[in-house]
Amino acid sequence: MELDITDVISPDDRAALFLGLHSYNQQFIESDASGSLGVWLRNEAGGLDGGLMGTLKGNWLCIDFLWVTDARRRNGTGRALIAAAERQARRRGCEYALVDTFSFQARPFYEKNGYLLKMTLDNFPHAGQQRYYLTKTL
Repeated sequence: MELDITDVISPDDRAALFLGLHSYNQQFIESDASGSLGVWLRNEAGGLDGGLMGTLKGNWLCIDFLWVTDARRRNGTGRALIAAAERQARRRGCEYALVDTFSFQARPFYEKNGYLLKMTLDNFPHAGQQRYYLTKTL
């Protein structure tokens, strides 16, 4: 066995790995219960002022990324992005949602939106910081 170790992951290698993993997982997860979900907030010039990217896995919405520009924060934009994603996820059969966030990010924001802390990973990504995992029943 020869291992190829690299700092650069090619698009072809990434695609092959994801295809293999997806193929394996399909024996356990219904194919119509998976996929991607994006919710975008565009400004008048067509640029991105905020967005949410998620993955549907079985009956779970996994919020992978949520970002809002500084100018749009604290005015309901993040709440609107999450609400839209949750509505769409429910339409697609999801019953639960999962998100993770760092201690320097948005735990109080998610808790205000109904998410409950399930786990804390201490000293991640660095000493003195935490990664929080939160869930919500949709």
